[in-house]
Amino acid sequence: MQVHVVDISSWTASFRYPNLISGVQPTLEVPPVSTVLGLINAAAGQYLNHQKLELGYYFQFEAKASDLETIYQIDSSNGRATNNAKSNIIRREFLYNARLKIYLTDKTLADFFRQPYYSLVLGRMNDLATVDSVATMDLPEVAYSSRIAGQVVPFKENHLAGQIQALPKYFTDTFPRQNVGTEPYSIISYLTPVKGNLPAIHDEQVGKQGIDIYIHQLDFSEYD
Repeated sequence: MQVHVVDISSWTASFRYPNLISGVQPTLEVPPVSTVLGLINAAAGQYLNHQKLELGYYFQFEAKASDLETIYQIDSSNGRATNNAKSNIIRREFLYNARLKIYLTDKTLADFFRQPYYSLVLGRMNDLATVDSVATMDLPEVAYSSRIAGQVVPFKENHLAGQIQALPKYFTDTFPRQNVGTEPYSIISYLTPVKGNLPAIHDEQVGKQGIDIYIHQLDFSEYD
């Protein structure tokens, strides 16, 4: 299968749990699909109205740590922000020395990363990322994956091991933006590969043993 592979790296990354508000903000160990689609939009410089899209990705990091961060909570009045704000300190997890590989079948989308329009970030605005390479590869397809890691896979019908979390596939470009296609996913860290028994492509250049990459078949036509 011919795919266009985008390699991205960053010193830090963090992916917040949706709908979780607490004094400690943990990070997911794999970015949601919506985060990767946001990166594509940032590279393109516009909101892309995808219809059908094939997308795979793999994420790894070197270490996980926590940091103290000052935030400013802005008051609102009649739905609008005011000039009144108070500071607070929260503990936030982050991932160090992160690498993301994006696998696309659409060359146009991959080419956006050759000269990204906006800055790319892996999480917060200070998690700046760099595009290391964009390449076209022919990767073998496997009918039954034996090593899935560093990815999220829809839980329905696949029932893979891993942390189960409801995640959106995409967001609208409205204000306020709305979740699109939220469903449960198995979040499989690169540290804990699992046997998938589902169709995938195999990238032998990832890790010592190679990784099977699940290709998401995304269809947003029903949300138009």
